[in-house]
Amino acid sequence: MEFENKVVLITGGGGGIGKAAARRFLEEGAKVALNSRRHEVLDSAREELDPSGERVALFAGDASKPETARNFVAAVVECFGGVDVLVNSTGIFRIKPFEEESEEDFEEAMNSILRPTFYTSQAAIAEMRRRGGGAIVSVGSMWAVDAVSTTQTSAYSAAQAGRHALTKNLAIELAGENVRVNTVALAFVETPAYERFMSPEEARAVLDSVNAFHPLGRHGQPEDVVEAILFLASERAGWITGSTLPVDGGVLAARSPAVA
Repeated sequence: MEFENKVVLITGGGGGIGKAAARRFLEEGAKVALNSRRHEVLDSAREELDPSGERVALFAGDASKPETARNFVAAVVECFGGVDVLVNSTGIFRIKPFEEESEEDFEEAMNSILRPTFYTSQAAIAEMRRRGGGAIVSVGSMWAVDAVSTTQTSAYSAAQAGRHALTKNLAIELAGENVRVNTVALAFVETPAYERFMSPEEARAVLDSVNAFHPLGRHGQPEDVVEAILFLASERAGWITGSTLPVDGGVLAARSPAVA
């Protein structure tokens, strides 16, 4: 098993891509620590992934706060002995015209995407160094690379662009310590995140409507994403760092101007 005896931290690990990644890391032998702001979401994820609780640890808290991020990492080290992989999978996707975005909208984007990435990575690096290296994989976005006229997402895109920029900067800073840093850039992927600002019926209608936006003819599923995350976290990607890998059904290759 590829991640046997490895310890994997996942922020935003209670649902969607984070939970799907946790399942695959567990299948590959890892011990996994999940962070989310909501304890009930974490409890539900552990019940689904590992009812025994032997290989899944939970830490509820707001990782956009430096102290919380440090406490999360410290708790994982106490529980499992170290840190080998960090997956930054937090984020809220919200469509709103730029001139209507408020300070609260901007701070929501920063607090759900960029700050947790910055502070949790900062806290995890020292523990990776003690293990002789490690890997950080962030869940980024095609909206950090290209703008799409029919989805106005300036705050979200700015926060994700920060996540992408951290990827390159940390990759260079940490290369000498064998800590690799990469990002996957996603298009529309079906996760519970859409239901945070629309009804389940509306979310289904939106996701069904964007199938043609993707050259491969459908929107993504979490399972489409997690294999790329595992690859970048693994020794198979041992000579890859500072990269952004599109996992987007071909959108960035086609540079489609609008959602059909």
